Amino acid sequence: MTDIHPITDSHCHLDFPDFENELPDVIARAQAAGVTRMVTICTKLRSEPAVRRIAETYAPVFYAAGTHPMSVASEPMASFDDLMALTQHPKMVGIGETGLDYHYTADSADAQQASLRIHIAVARESGLPLIIHARDADDDMARILREEHANGAYACVMHCFSSSAALGRAALDLGFYLSMSGITAFPKSQDLRDIFADAPLDRVLVETDSPYLAPPPHRGKRNEPAFTAHTARRGAETFGLDYKSFAAQTQANFDRLFAKAAVFDGAA
Repeated sequence: MTDIHPITDSHCHLDFPDFENELPDVIARAQAAGVTRMVTICTKLRSEPAVRRIAETYAPVFYAAGTHPMSVASEPMASFDDLMALTQHPKMVGIGETGLDYHYTADSADAQQASLRIHIAVARESGLPLIIHARDADDDMARILREEHANGAYACVMHCFSSSAALGRAALDLGFYLSMSGITAFPKSQDLRDIFADAPLDRVLVETDSPYLAPPPHRGKRNEPAFTAHTARRGAETFGLDYKSFAAQTQANFDRLFAKAAVFDGAA
């Protein structure tokens, strides 16, 4: 790949079985593609030790921890104290992913909302950014984000953003960030690209959500952090920028939001 510039995969799942026994090669390919950092996401707190070990083993990898909304009904409710304790690790840089998902798991909506509010409280107290998953729950998502922000400010990224323009605007109005995944590179995603094009450039991140949602030319295959570069190239086109400028802006945005990762000194 030519025209390589530093970027960050702000959301991936390196502990998933899809990458078993391949992590050294996966991370090497990411670095060769210019991906200088990866944030691997713990979606169930019982998996946190394994996710943490990945971050401790590989210098470019940081991690976040929380309970995914689709797992709330089957996992113990995350407590404020347990999450706060995890934030003490030097490479733990975000809270989540958390959020609301009514597509498959609407029956646990009340529990999801309770879990989300706990995660928000930890983000507010710790100063680490909240990482939000939102699907088919736009009205409740916007309402809770606003209510909680009124109770005290916190930082947040709408990960793999593919919701409505209204939810995107609600998040941006609160000072939050939107993250571009491989979905934004799909040919039929022009409406989504238009939402991003209307967003402030200094509030945009890029990610893979790997092993899911591989962008073209790898669509339908396993996604991996190296493919962040493909999404970022499409993002540059969306904003009418050259790739170098867009990559640099997303790096600055990541550093601002994930400040703990930006100042990490290597003493994990």
